[in-house]
Amino acid sequence: MTTTIRLTTAQALVRFLANQYSERDGQEQRLIPGVWGIFGHGNVAGIGQALLQAATTGEADLPYYLARNEQGMVHASVAYAKMRDRLAAFACTASTGPGSTNMITGAALATTNRLPVLLLPSDMFATRAADPVLQQLEDGRGGDVTVNDAFRAVSKYFDRVSRPEQLVPAALAAMRVLTDPVETGAVTLALPQDVQAEAYDWPAAFFRRRVWHVGRPMPEPAAVERAARLLRGARRPLIVVGGGAVYSGAETVLRAFAEGTGIPVADTHAGKGAVPWDHPYAVGGLGSTGSYAANELAREADVVLGVGTRYSDFTTASHTVFGDPDVAFVNLNVARLDAVKHSAEPLVADARLGIQALAGALSDWEVDQEYRDRTRRLIARTREIEETCFAPERNTGELPAQTQILGALNEVLGDRDVVINAAGSMPGDLQQLWRARDPKAYHVEYAYSCMGYEVAAGVGAKMADPSREVVVLVGDGSYLMMAQEIVTMVSEGLKVIVVLVQNHGFASIGALSEALGSQRFGTKYRFRDGDSGQLDGDVLPVDLAANASSLGADVLHATSVDEFRTAMEKAKASHRTTVVHVETDLYGPNPPGHGWWDVPVAQTSALDSTRAAYETYASHKLDQRHYL
Repeated sequence: MTTTIRLTTAQALVRFLANQYSERDGQEQRLIPGVWGIFGHGNVAGIGQALLQAATTGEADLPYYLARNEQGMVHASVAYAKMRDRLAAFACTASTGPGSTNMITGAALATTNRLPVLLLPSDMFATRAADPVLQQLEDGRGGDVTVNDAFRAVSKYFDRVSRPEQLVPAALAAMRVLTDPVETGAVTLALPQDVQAEAYDWPAAFFRRRVWHVGRPMPEPAAVERAARLLRGARRPLIVVGGGAVYSGAETVLRAFAEGTGIPVADTHAGKGAVPWDHPYAVGGLGSTGSYAANELAREADVVLGVGTRYSDFTTASHTVFGDPDVAFVNLNVARLDAVKHSAEPLVADARLGIQALAGALSDWEVDQEYRDRTRRLIARTREIEETCFAPERNTGELPAQTQILGALNEVLGDRDVVINAAGSMPGDLQQLWRARDPKAYHVEYAYSCMGYEVAAGVGAKMADPSREVVVLVGDGSYLMMAQEIVTMVSEGLKVIVVLVQNHGFASIGALSEALGSQRFGTKYRFRDGDSGQLDGDVLPVDLAANASSLGADVLHATSVDEFRTAMEKAKASHRTTVVHVETDLYGPNPPGHGWWDVPVAQTSALDSTRAAYETYASHKLDQRHYL
């Protein structure tokens, strides 16, 4: 006879999640280490009651964490998963209506970055006994449409649990997708609020301890031979390393492969640190904001070996950085979607096993000495450019340049300290200037590049590895969009350093606007001028440092690079969340550009600035092409 346990749907889900584990290379860990949540009428008596009961009775070990914004809790969860190499994923519960839809941006970020998170948005009554209820969307096209259908486009798996018994297949499917390195991303189980509280006799086997094995797909020998044949014929090969190499733990074999073959290694944001910045074959970031060495080598490369990269437009400089008309690609990726990009020779496999296989096939081959020497010369020139960006004499304004602040941070932070960023001008500066020696030390979300990610991500990263110093780099634009998870840092006793760079505007889009002939329109934080009618008056009297203090953080001020170094040393010595507030020059200067980014310019305009920008744009478009 089958043993059953009578529980509500929410109680059953909590008990199920507490018994899920992931395993890779013999190492097991909790797949769902806890639940983030904000309660409302849609989940307080369902998931909320179930979490309380679990904590009170000890029937399930599933810790609850209180966030201050539903989008923020998804960002914290994603950052945690990134630090844990996608082997652990938080669940996030929200109430009906706006509480749930607040998570959609976080879902898109997770799926775009291919990072796992389990979303549990509350839904409207499955029985429809009280339609329309508070916060319900009424859609004249159908009675089964709810706002949660918006999750479908940004989730790798979506299901609505309209009956308790539907939870069994839905929950198992959710775990399958969360632990699949090819398919992972946001997984959404929409939970009608009445179904959450509805009781059912569950088979006891549903709650047994389950271990989800995350395998390492082996490379096909014939594919390895085809890839090796292409590389053997190369005279100017280049490796492009992405996040897949980091998630697979391929750093050691990748470094050995570069040393043995002499192939230089460029990195994407997600791949930075896989090869230390001072490795003899590390040439830095590639693409639109890439380094001098990486982009020069890319323009000459005849064969490109992509390792765990999805080739975003920033990586390829909008299909202009690879200049050889006959350039060929070998793509090593666990996902065939990425392995076949740019008409590549695909090597569909785990990055670590794939590199090991290529190393064996190329054990008697290496690039010629002339190419090694050219790589060294380009790296030396790149170091000179970096030092110039850090130098105080480069900036003539009253306030320090952002590049000088990054130079100081490079000096005061240790190899294992984590730097977090996502949007604005800092990702571009960081890609050229940050000197990462550890793959977990560089945490820049640049697939969705979501303003507001940074502070919340600091929470998740610190929870994932409390032994590391976590430093959130955030501009005033991102800070104003989502700073409230500082309260969560304080309430959870998490020591995080937030470097708040205030330049009273959108530095990145301002510079882009100027380059595109739009004269920095709408990119500065200013009063509306009474004469012009535009937002070009005096600087707003906004005190973000006071705001951070009001949220419970300690605050340190810096007005110069030297003061900033001193403040950072104090922040590192503290045991509390500390915000280091520094004002920088809105106008840079920024690192020199070595790549292009395709942002269309108006083809016709009454403005001279726009017409001139279009001529420049049209000339760059001539270099853009598909790699066929």
